[in-house]
Amino acid sequence: MAIKLNEKYLSGFVSSTEVEKIAHIAESAYSVVKNKSGAGNDFLGWVDLPVDYDKDEFARIKAASEKIKKMCDVFVVIGIGGSYLGARAAIEFVKSPLYNNLKKDTPDVYFAGNSISSSALNDILKLCEGKDVCINVISKSGTTTEPAVTFRIFRELLEKKYGEEGARERIFVTTDRARGKLKEFSTDKGYETFVVPDDIGGRYSVLTAVGLLPIAVAGCDIDAMMKGAADARVKYSEPSAATNECIRYAAIRNIMYNKGKSIEILVAYEPAAQMLSEWWKQLYGESEGKDNKGLYPASVIFSTDLHSLGQYVQEGLRTMFETVIDFKKSSDTVVIPDDPNNIDGLNFLSGKELHDVNRMAMTGTLFAHNDGGVPNVVLEVEDRSEYSFGYLVYFFELACAISGYMLGVNPFDQPGVEAYKKNMYALLGKPGYEEQKKALEARIK
Repeated sequence: MAIKLNEKYLSGFVSSTEVEKIAHIAESAYSVVKNKSGAGNDFLGWVDLPVDYDKDEFARIKAASEKIKKMCDVFVVIGIGGSYLGARAAIEFVKSPLYNNLKKDTPDVYFAGNSISSSALNDILKLCEGKDVCINVISKSGTTTEPAVTFRIFRELLEKKYGEEGARERIFVTTDRARGKLKEFSTDKGYETFVVPDDIGGRYSVLTAVGLLPIAVAGCDIDAMMKGAADARVKYSEPSAATNECIRYAAIRNIMYNKGKSIEILVAYEPAAQMLSEWWKQLYGESEGKDNKGLYPASVIFSTDLHSLGQYVQEGLRTMFETVIDFKKSSDTVVIPDDPNNIDGLNFLSGKELHDVNRMAMTGTLFAHNDGGVPNVVLEVEDRSEYSFGYLVYFFELACAISGYMLGVNPFDQPGVEAYKKNMYALLGKPGYEEQKKALEARIK
């Protein structure tokens, strides 16, 4: 088992009796997910995805990744939200946050189209100078502003550098199976395309072609990743909160929420988990934050952030709880040397492995935060392998769906996201938004 739920640091905050009392609600929400009988049930394709995926496309993903590895030095992934966070999270989780700086036989992977910053985009363009470049644009519609504008710019760059024929071999598109402007354009141009499934929303799509192509290009074992998710699917098939830790985690979150905890902080003691935290924040924030409900998802990397946010967590408003990812093993061994002069007074650490020191820092912090009135849920994760990543993704996705139904919201829509887009389109003069533009300009004045 790649994940184990440790409730030791909930003692005094959540009792087993409380979990038992709410278990039937969590179990009912779980059955709604499994039976596909709730709101948004047409977006539950991820539930059986680890075993029910397109094997032919999976093979094409691996073949395309090998082609890309041979063709380019830089692979630019163009997408926003769920179209890039999962892939970036996987690469940094398995490989390193410094993946692009390491010696390797795979291309550098950069993520663009996730902001409208000219400086951020220009930095990536500069990194591409003098390099062979391939791109992967990811968008179901092809009309989302940030990735669409970025795709225009990189498409022009590739066509100028390699010609239209050469660019065709270097542009890979992940989009709708049959509809949309980007699909039509890609078909006309002859780009190789992969599918954004109709029944899987962006924030649940990391184990589809959306995430798997960039992940494979970075040299990660996507077979092992899918195996981890498949094993998690089996593990969390029990309908009881007593035996299914995924249901139990959702129940605990709901108890915290009902006790007035409004913030859940995802904590990791490995910088490699920072982008996993960003993916997690979108997953939970976009799934639960509606109808004026939901826990606010935040994240920290300790011990780094103990020197900036630690004071607030320890003694600030008691409106939060922490979910801590505890990596049991490290793939790297660093032993602290002895200093004959002991100038820093740390010779009591001489000969110890840094990973062990890190885990002691975690244990000390767990007790300190408990003493300060902060409940902690601990998820013990075996390691940072592809298998563990796939397992963890499935755990969080299923727990998120259960949690959303427990709150009484649709975990698979995001109506609030459209508000800023409509205002932005109006202010930029998009046809059809004339009246809204007048109203906004009046407010500006």
